[in-house]
Amino acid sequence: MRASDDRRQQKTEAFHRLHAGPAPLVLVNAWDAASARIVERAGAKAIGTTSAGMAWSLGYADGERMPANELIAACARICRVASVPVSVDIERGFDDSARAVCEVAGALIGMGAAGINIEDGTRPGTRELATPEVLCERIAAIRKLDARFFINARTNAYFVPWDDPAARFDEALRRARLYAAAGADGIFVPGMSSPDEIAKLADAVRLPLNVYAGHAGAPPVDALARAGARRISLGCGPLQSALGLVGRIAGEAFAQGRFDAMGEGMLSVGEINGLFPATS
Repeated sequence: MRASDDRRQQKTEAFHRLHAGPAPLVLVNAWDAASARIVERAGAKAIGTTSAGMAWSLGYADGERMPANELIAACARICRVASVPVSVDIERGFDDSARAVCEVAGALIGMGAAGINIEDGTRPGTRELATPEVLCERIAAIRKLDARFFINARTNAYFVPWDDPAARFDEALRRARLYAAAGADGIFVPGMSSPDEIAKLADAVRLPLNVYAGHAGAPPVDALARAGARRISLGCGPLQSALGLVGRIAGEAFAQGRFDAMGEGMLSVGEINGLFPATS
């Protein structure tokens, strides 16, 4: 599937505007076509994919274990049914070379995606952050494919061990500035949840700041917005919750012979079929 250039550019520009406010962009991340349409029906202004959720739904553990072609095929189905901009999480890019990472990004651009998340990650087999130069190279290469394709650069600085919280923040800030200089459009720092740290980073980096709220006890949208977050992602949280519900439905059926959990809030077949018009 290849999207028309005009339609893709319109969605890309709309996606940029959503980061400019006045309210932050809230992404309830999807993992397949059905979840994307459910989220859009609920009022989503854009769809973000969850790499972990997509991997799990395809039978793989998280961490670039699913083949890139399966990621691309799943994203094509989401782009086919979504009428709002779609941003795809490509983890580190699904390859070691910038050229191959660009092939993944190019395929997503061709199907009409408005942007990507791409992260620095850790060195293979370690809990040490990869050098930022690797992601800088990938950002710069992807930027050459499309001047407006939204590149959300993620640092995992808060996902590795640190003895000094101040040094952890400083490293996240250093990487954010490097990724901005390489051509990123946004900065994503999952694991950073303190409103004070969010405010400090948002003040120090001119690009829209993305924070993660896909966990129990996450601050509400208004608190994150006051701190300076311009984009709030739920990541794999919605699928984790959905899978928990499936587990409760199964446990109730097996242990009690009852189906109350399943019946509460379920959509009708007609509603679900209505998510996918025959013209899609």
